[in-house]
Amino acid sequence: MHDTNPAHFAARPVPLWRIIGWGSAVALLITPLIAMQFTHEVQWDETDFLVAAIIFATVGGLVELTVRLTANWLSRLGAFFAILAGFMVIWSNLAVGMIGNEDNPVNLWFGVVLLIAVLGACISRLHRAILPTAMLAAGVAQAAIGLFAGILGSDFRGGVFTIILSVSWLISSALFATSRGRRKAMR
Repeated sequence: MHDTNPAHFAARPVPLWRIIGWGSAVALLITPLIAMQFTHEVQWDETDFLVAAIIFATVGGLVELTVRLTANWLSRLGAFFAILAGFMVIWSNLAVGMIGNEDNPVNLWFGVVLLIAVLGACISRLHRAILPTAMLAAGVAQAAIGLFAGILGSDFRGGVFTIILSVSWLISSALFATSRGRRKAMR
């Protein structure tokens, strides 16, 4: 028999981090809509809003998944830095391009960086030691693109920007490695 007592189904309070996180996503999404009312320099169409909504929903969903699956704070921070790095690669490439402009074919190489990180995260479900290495590889790959295609190539400023953004992957790698090392020491 099922309990039909309404008090049994009382809603639990929503954690503050969720309200701030999803509220920030909504605020970021409506900011260009508001800006379009005051200036002609911001010109978003339905596709821009849809892509932004998908990106924000994906980032928010990954944060939610991380919180649900990981109790270790170092692992959570590592995941948050990896999510931030992936977001920045996608957002900056869609907005203006990391190397040159958004039409520069070199920017397609950042898909390899994302692929390294995503495959590493998926494979790490089978073997945890892979995660720090995958994030390190993503960071090194991104820095290499910044160095060779940017600094030594056609866009010095874009190359420096790319290398600076690669630091998030490296921080993620260090946090995952430290978390793994602490778990080993506890055994």
